[in-house]
Formats: sequence, C-alpha cells, structure tokens
Amino acid sequence: MPTVREIAEEIVRREGGYVNDTDDPGGATNHGVTIHTMRRLGLDLDGDGRVTADDVKVLPRDTAINIFIDHYFHGPRIDALPETLRASVFDMYVNAGSHTVQILQRVFNQMRIEVTVDGVIGPQTIAAAERAFQAAPDHLVDAYGIARRNYYYDLADRRVASRKYARRRDGGKGGWIRRAEEFIAPKYHLTAEQHQARVASWG
Repeated sequence: MPTVREIAEEIVRREGGYVNDTDDPGGATNHGVTIHTMRRLGLDLDGDGRVTADDVKVLPRDTAINIFIDHYFHGPRIDALPETLRASVFDMYVNAGSHTVQILQRVFNQMRIEVTVDGVIGPQTIAAAERAFQAAPDHLVDAYGIARRNYYYDLADRRVASRKYARRRDGGKGGWIRRAEEFIAPKYHLTAEQHQARVASWG
C-alpha cells in the first residue's frame, strides 16, 4: 500500500497547477488547494494582509501536499478507515469534502450496516467501515468507487455548469469520471457507450 505522502503526491499530480475556472465553486486553485482553504488557514504568502488569487498562484507544491495530509487526511480521520479505502476516500475528500464521507456512509447503509449519514468519521463510522470491510473485503473499494462515480454524474445532472467535468467536449468521459474509475477495478468501468447513454439527457 502507498504511504499517505505518496497518495498526497499523486493527488497533487492529478490536480495540476493554477486554475481559476468561473464554473468551479472552489474558485482559484493551485495543486488542488482552493483559495477558500488558504483563507481558512490564513496563508497570506505575499504578506499583503489578504489571501487572494496571487497567493494561490505562488503556493508551493510541498505546502499543498502537507495541507492535504494534515487537513484532508488526518483532520477528518481518514487514517482510521481500513487501509484499502484510504486512497480513494482521501482523493475524493480533496474535491468534495464531507460529501465524500456521506457517500461512504450510504454505502454502509446499503450493506445493511446502519450508520448516521452525517459526513463525519467518528466511532460509529469507523466501526461500520471495519464491519463492511470484514463482510466484503474484495468488493468494498469498488462499491465506494462506483458510488463516487454516480455522485459526480448526479451532480452534473443538477448543475449544468459542472457537466464539462463529467463529459469531455467530444462526448467521452470527463475528468471527474476518469478520476473515480482510477479507484475502480477495470471490469466495473463504464464502456464509452454506457457513458454516452448516461449523459444523453444532457443534450
């Protein structure tokens, strides 16, 4: 299994460099770290008394990695989940926050392991995760990955501006879907035809 730093380094690689997409609620982002996160942490890198897009632009890669490890892995207690789940949950937490945990909790409930869907990894969720892993060690990661993929499709159903993240201009799978499928066994990947059927209603 990769270390948490290796997972964080891979997340930074996937996220890429500086972007400021008006369709992205996260706003200005660099290495996957949003301006909102930098403001919450008080990262005024140019010392002008404000955290602006200029600070986001100069965020060092290593600082982004440390932010993810401290505030998106240890902070929400992803480290308390079964090891096989950590990479996928960590990767999604970077761009979906507590929704990430809610998806996992819904998977547990679908497995008839009752847990409150509150987006918090507390004792109840940790115990449910262990029970789920013991019940389906070969399927839990795929079940979560598929639920994650469905979340992205559903979000794009509701928010037209987000569809470009789920479907490329040529109709193929967008970044959200490809990223989710990196954590799903190939046999559960959607074919091009299945993807196109899923997004056909978008026009």
